[in-house]
Amino acid sequence: MKDILQALEAQREEARLGGGAKRIEAQHSKGKLTARERIELLLDEGSFEEYDMFVTHRCTDFGMEESKPRGDGVVTGWGTINGRMVYVFSQDFTVLGGSVSETHAAKICKIMDMALQNGAPVIGINDSGGARIQEGVSSLAAYGEIFERNIVASGVVPQISMIMGPCAGGAVYSPAMTDFIFMVQDSSYMFVTGPDVVKTVTNEIVTAEELGGASTHTKKSSVADAAFENDVEALSEIRRLFDFLPLSNRDKAPVRPFFDDPDRLEPSLDTLVPDNPNTPYDMKELILKVADEGDFYELQADFARNIITGFIRIEGQTVGVVANQPMVLAGVLDIDSSRKAARFVRFCDAFEIPILTFVDVPGFLPGTAQEYGGVIKHGAKLLFAYGEATVPKVTVITRKAYGGAYVVMSSKHLGGDVNYAWPTAEVAVMGAKGAVEILYRSELGDPEKIAARTKGYEDAFANPFVAAERGFIDEVIQPRSTRRRVARAFAMLRRKRIERPWKKHDNIPL
Repeated sequence: MKDILQALEAQREEARLGGGAKRIEAQHSKGKLTARERIELLLDEGSFEEYDMFVTHRCTDFGMEESKPRGDGVVTGWGTINGRMVYVFSQDFTVLGGSVSETHAAKICKIMDMALQNGAPVIGINDSGGARIQEGVSSLAAYGEIFERNIVASGVVPQISMIMGPCAGGAVYSPAMTDFIFMVQDSSYMFVTGPDVVKTVTNEIVTAEELGGASTHTKKSSVADAAFENDVEALSEIRRLFDFLPLSNRDKAPVRPFFDDPDRLEPSLDTLVPDNPNTPYDMKELILKVADEGDFYELQADFARNIITGFIRIEGQTVGVVANQPMVLAGVLDIDSSRKAARFVRFCDAFEIPILTFVDVPGFLPGTAQEYGGVIKHGAKLLFAYGEATVPKVTVITRKAYGGAYVVMSSKHLGGDVNYAWPTAEVAVMGAKGAVEILYRSELGDPEKIAARTKGYEDAFANPFVAAERGFIDEVIQPRSTRRRVARAFAMLRRKRIERPWKKHDNIPL
């Protein structure tokens, strides 16, 4: 018996070594942790239960039968983060470059199936050279099996992708279908075709970092939600995000202890909005002052910065925040900000996370670039997302709420449950200057008359009371009491239920 146990431990030790000491050293020399080290940092200490440690590939072509490393380039299993269950796979670049074979994919599919069955999130740590060329179409079929699981799991359990090395070719589509993608600066990249292929086909000369590095995907393409300095920071931040999320669409997000009075007043908010309606201010200040302990987990912070998305807690409960940012493009809606916010709203709705919207929006960005780029359809995505969302929705208009953009930003007309406005709010079809130039075009040559007309329009419409008179605003509140009013609104909405007509699925304007 002793010999058998020793043999078992020897085989386990071989599997834990992956591609061997030299390749582990090479991984470390690039500033990257190994697959197992990443799992150890991500999960609670001692909680990881590994599956399929002894799996090997079945390929016999190109001399592959002579090398059959245990685990086949991916570590899979489950564990806990702050005591809550999660399934994990971590690709091992030290084993055949982390390339995906038929058995490698089968290991990933097994834990994804278990996650769906048992109602727990999946975190995938990607560090792979792509499909295993030696296996040909079998490797491609394996990718297809993973994609199918991503699709079935979407909206059922949260899926998080960590890109902690290369992720190229067909491999990028699995992370692309997950809810969140995070990268590591200078050591991870994603692209469908690499720099060499790009050069051959288009004659463009571009580096891997420029083509698909962390900076590219967080600032330009919006493929990634955030990028971190190194593996350790990335894994620590994923643990923090995980705490905001429910285990599945059958569960509520966890309620965490809080030490912040829900009735807390913030007198500084009374002067947040400047006297000059064209002067910007930082909407993040409002978000931080409403959140429990000022804790805000922002997503896609470097992309479409004219809108802010992320998670806070109010009375210990997770709330998704969408807010126009007057500091960037005056908080205007455009193609990128509409896409960014729409996807976030849909995630919140899928997982029963209430949505808080802060509004200061002068309208949609005009111009040929926006119209040619399809701002109509992209703007409709955000409108559609808010309209279909059945979770509790609380809206606070701080300043401008003009035109169609007012309607889009979780207005009463799209099912906003509680809609507040500050006294500084201006709910109107457009700004006073633009309205007067249309209404009194014949008087444009007389500056005094135009100034008087502008003041008259401002007095009549540049306030929240016309909308309040019609019931489109539930209450005009003091800025200092925003946290209290929002907290009470969400408390009132906790048992909200809405029934929609049966449908197979909607047809959001993609």
